[in-house]
Amino acid sequence: MASHLSMDERKRLSTLLEAGFSRAAVSRALVRAKSTITRELARNCRGWWYCPRQAQRRAERRRRQRPLRRKMDHPAIAAQVKRGLRAYHSPDQIAGRMKRTIADPRRRISASAIYRWIRQQKPHTWERYLRCYGRCKRGRKSNPLPRAVDIAGRPAEANERLVVGHWEGDTLVGPRHKGAVVTLVDRKSRYLLMARSKQRAARPVRYKLQKLLGSLAPDQRRSATFDRGHEFAEHLLLTARLQMPVFFAAPYSPWQRGTCENTNGLIRQFFPKGTPLQTLSPRRIANVAQLLNHRPRKILNYLTPSEIFTRKNVAIET
Repeated sequence: MASHLSMDERKRLSTLLEAGFSRAAVSRALVRAKSTITRELARNCRGWWYCPRQAQRRAERRRRQRPLRRKMDHPAIAAQVKRGLRAYHSPDQIAGRMKRTIADPRRRISASAIYRWIRQQKPHTWERYLRCYGRCKRGRKSNPLPRAVDIAGRPAEANERLVVGHWEGDTLVGPRHKGAVVTLVDRKSRYLLMARSKQRAARPVRYKLQKLLGSLAPDQRRSATFDRGHEFAEHLLLTARLQMPVFFAAPYSPWQRGTCENTNGLIRQFFPKGTPLQTLSPRRIANVAQLLNHRPRKILNYLTPSEIFTRKNVAIET
C-alpha cells in the first residue's frame, strides 16, 4: 500500500531534483514507485520549484482536514464483525475468515481494528464475547491403569495429524467433583464431541465415550488418547466394543494432549470454573460444541473444524 513521503525523503527528493535527476531516477534512489513521486510533485510543486518544508506542512494540513473514515462505519463490515463476536469468534478469527472469503481488501477489516473498536465502545458491551483465560490447572495424582498402552505406541499418522479420526479425550469436572463433561477432540480437524456425565467414574464415562465415538464411521474413529485418570479405567472394554486402540499420555504431561487441553480452555469460556455441570442440559452442551465446531481457526488457515472433519471446502467471495 502506498504511503506519503517522510520529511527526510522530501529533503532528499529536493536535493535530487536540484541535481537534475529524472523522476524515474528519483524513484529508484528513494525506493519508491514513480507514481508516488509524480503525485508528490503534483501536490506540492509551485511551477518547477519544490520546497520540502512547505510540502511537509501541506501534507500535514491535508491530513488534519481529511474526514476520518473507519472500516467499522461500513454497515456490511460492522454487521459481519458483530455476527462473529456474538458467535464467540475472536477478532483474529473474524479478520482471518474475512481475508479468506472476501477478495476485496476494502470490504475486510484487521484484528487490531476490531480490538480498537471494541475498546471504544461502552464498557462490557462487546468485551464479554472475548475469551478470558483462567488460572492454570494443578496436577493431580495418577493411578496406574491395567494394561495401559503408552502414547509412544501411537501411529505416525496420529502424531503428525495426517488424517481425521485420532481423538484426544478428557473430562471437565464440576465444583466438589459433582458432575462432569466428557470431551473428545479430533487431532487433525479440532472437531469437538461433548456429553454430560452425572458421575466422573469409569463406567459412566466409558458409556459416554462409547456413545460419542460409536456414532461415527469406522474411518472417523481410528484411535483415542487419554490421561491416566481413574475415569478411563475401562479402556479395555472401550477398545473391545469399538475395535479402536486407546493410548495414554505420560503422567503429568498435559502437552502430550495439547489439542484437548487447548479445547478445554475454549469450553471454559462458556462453562467457567464453578459452573454446576450436572445441571447442564444436553441441548446447551450441543450448542456450545456447535459454536466451537463452526468457529474459524488460525491453525486451520481460518477454516472451521466442521469443514475439515466433513471435508467441505469454502469458496472465496468475489
